Amino acid sequence: MGINIRMYWKLRATAFVTGMTVACVLAGPQHAAAVDLEHASPESVGLSTTRLQRLDDAMQTEIDAGRKAGIVVLIARRGKIVHHKAYGYADLEKKVPLRKDAYFRLYSMTKPIVSVALLMLFEEGKFQLSDPLEKYIPAMKGVKVYAGKDEAGNMVLEPPKRKITIQDVFRHTAGFSYGRPHGPMPSVNPRVEQAYADAGMTYEKLDSVREVVEDKLPSLPLLYHPGERWVYSFAHDVQAYLVEHFSGMSIDQFLEEHIFEPLGMQDSYYGNPRGGEGRRPVVYSSDGSHHLKADPAGLSYNRLSEHPMGGIGLTMTPMDYAKFAQMLLNKGALNGTRLLGRKTVELMASNHLSEGQATLLPGFGYGLGVAVCTDPVEWANLGSVGQFGWGGAATTWVAIDPKEELVTLLFAQYVPIDLEFLRKFQTLAYQAIVD
Repeated sequence: MGINIRMYWKLRATAFVTGMTVACVLAGPQHAAAVDLEHASPESVGLSTTRLQRLDDAMQTEIDAGRKAGIVVLIARRGKIVHHKAYGYADLEKKVPLRKDAYFRLYSMTKPIVSVALLMLFEEGKFQLSDPLEKYIPAMKGVKVYAGKDEAGNMVLEPPKRKITIQDVFRHTAGFSYGRPHGPMPSVNPRVEQAYADAGMTYEKLDSVREVVEDKLPSLPLLYHPGERWVYSFAHDVQAYLVEHFSGMSIDQFLEEHIFEPLGMQDSYYGNPRGGEGRRPVVYSSDGSHHLKADPAGLSYNRLSEHPMGGIGLTMTPMDYAKFAQMLLNKGALNGTRLLGRKTVELMASNHLSEGQATLLPGFGYGLGVAVCTDPVEWANLGSVGQFGWGGAATTWVAIDPKEELVTLLFAQYVPIDLEFLRKFQTLAYQAIVD
C-alpha cells in the first residue's frame, strides 16, 4: 500500500492509437490539472503588507533564536494566496535552505482529510452518523467500560450505557484512548493507558487500521461511557477502517483517487516520499540546552509509507494542503471539482460537543474531524467563532475561517507540538487583517 499505490498510478500505462500505429507510453496519474491557488497582493483582499512584516520578523526571530530550524507560512484570503514564504533550513547541519514546496509530515493534520473521505461516503448514503459502530464492526459488540478496580487491583469493567455511534468516532466521544500521553495530551486513566501500551497500540508497531479495529480496540476497555467526554484517541483510525469497509478500497488508494487526484494535489503521499532530496526537512526537537537536535520521529515516519493509518501518516507540500483547506472554505468545491455538498461542510464545521465537554484547546469544541472555535475570548486570541481546523505533532497548523474567508497554514517540523508558537502565529496572521 502507501507508496506502492502512488507508484502504480504514476506508472500505469495508457494505450493510444495514431493511424495504424499503436504505442504504449507511461503516463502520470490522471489528476485534475495541478492549478495552484492564485496569488494576489495583501491589500487587494484586505490585508496589510506592513502588518505581515511583523509575521515575517517573528518567524525569523524564531529561527535566529534556535527554537525552530525552518518554517513555511501560507495565508490565503478570498481564494487568493497573499503570503507564502519559507524561513530557515530544512537541514541545519548541511545548511540546506527550506523550500516553500518542502514535503512536511502532517501527523494529525491527516485527520481532517480522512474525515472528509468518510463524509464523502456518508453523502452516498452508506451510513448514518447515528448508526451504532457495531453495525459495521461486529467485534465492537462486546466492548466494556473501565469502572475502577477490585480489592485485588484487577480492572472492573461494565457494559456501556449506550452504544458507540459513528458520530462518536468523528468527534472523539467514543471512549477510546491514545494510550500513554504524549505532547500536550494529559493522562486520563493510567490503567487504561497501560493496557493500550501492553497491546502494542502505537503507530510504531501497528500495521494497519484493520489491526487497530478488529484485533486491538475491541479487547481494550473504554475510558468512559460513549458520549460523556471528549478524549483524543485512535478514533480517526476507526474512520479510516470505515472508509475501507464502505468503499472496498484501502485508505491510501481512496484518498489518492477521490481527493488528491480531483483536487490536483500531486505532492501528497503516505510516509516519507522517496526522492525529493532537499525537500524533506529534518524533524527537530530541543536537546534541553536551548539547542536543536535531529529527532528520530522523522525516520519513524518511513514505515507509514507501507502502513497507511487514519490518524497520522500523510506528507504533503503547503500548497497541496492549501488546496484541501480552500475546498472546505468553498463549502466543498475547488476549481470546478466538488467533493462535498455545502450542508455537509457546514455540519462538519459545527461543534458536536455538549456544554462543558473540554478539548485540548480552550474556546474550542470539536466537529466531524476538526476543532471548531466557539469562543475566541475564552481562547484569549484573535480569531472567529466558527473557525475550524487542526494541528499536527510536528508543529503544523491549519485554520479555516468562513467569516473572514481566510486560510492560514503553518509548517515547522518540531516535536512535540509547540502550542504557544501556534498561538503566536494565529495572532500575527489575524492582526494583518485591516478590511
